[in-house]
Amino acid sequence: MKKLVMGAVATAVLATSGLAAEYTLKFSHVVSPNTPKGKAADFFEKRLEELSGGKIDVQVYPSSQLYKDNAVLKALTLNSVQMAAPSFSKFGKIVPQLALFDLPFLFNDIDHLHRVQDSQVGKKLKGLVTAKGYVALSFWDNGFKQLSSSEKPLIKPVDAQGQKFRIMSSKVLEAQFHAVGANPQMMPFSEVYSGLQQGVIDGQENTISNIYTKKFHEVQKYLTISNHGYLGYLVVVSKKFWESLPSELRKDVAQAMIEATKKEREYAQELNDSQFDKIKEYAKTTGKLEIFELTSEQRNAWKKAVSKIYPEFYDEDLIGKDLIEGALSTK
Repeated sequence: MKKLVMGAVATAVLATSGLAAEYTLKFSHVVSPNTPKGKAADFFEKRLEELSGGKIDVQVYPSSQLYKDNAVLKALTLNSVQMAAPSFSKFGKIVPQLALFDLPFLFNDIDHLHRVQDSQVGKKLKGLVTAKGYVALSFWDNGFKQLSSSEKPLIKPVDAQGQKFRIMSSKVLEAQFHAVGANPQMMPFSEVYSGLQQGVIDGQENTISNIYTKKFHEVQKYLTISNHGYLGYLVVVSKKFWESLPSELRKDVAQAMIEATKKEREYAQELNDSQFDKIKEYAKTTGKLEIFELTSEQRNAWKKAVSKIYPEFYDEDLIGKDLIEGALSTK
């Protein structure tokens, strides 16, 4: 039940029918309810309450109503909240191996990415998170990252040479841009628009949804659909809460999450497509933005240029050779 008022109403209804909830699951996230993550969380709420026959009362708290992502992991360890879906970057210090998804051009397309997440590679990554005191349930999509610039079109790797690109804190992303002769600049996400507008940085990499909602396309001249890296979320549960559940209710949580993950992937793709259409319309009507989509040959040239960084992360304390080769070999 999303709101406290709704929760009270639902509790009253359950009480009158003799089905008072035995467990409360608070699901905290930082985005609005109409985003893919928000809609999937609401779907999960409805589905788990159905599957559990009302034994689990799910309360979704969107838009950082309870915790921001940088505080929610500690809240999970204390069982102050029972579920969250932080971005991979929030796990960087405890499970650096999730930087696998930062590796450029590692995934052929979204289907290959999902097969990797659903494979032994994904299971190992979730196991590493679970070993740190959380229960990792599922990967949710934000989307693939694209490249943009105000200097020149990014068609060949050499086009990036000398340009300043904003990155979030990541050894992989630093190495990625160094590999093509570019200059990575760490900068808070909140400062990217002004950085691009004022020429402090020349370009950036982000998902279509981030580019569109933050209007990065309005302060860039060139956008390349590169699908070179991936941003996603990991849905985790409080270990204390999980261990308190009987096995049949754990199965219900797992099943509801499987269904919610399928929905979240669909929602993310729909949003990506609709917002890309809006960016294309902006480019067409204003003439201020050129959009390029890499051909398979151009994509291979980029992959050849940047994949030479993969061995730098073979150490298991960074990402691990088995995870990298496992992702590459997943069919």
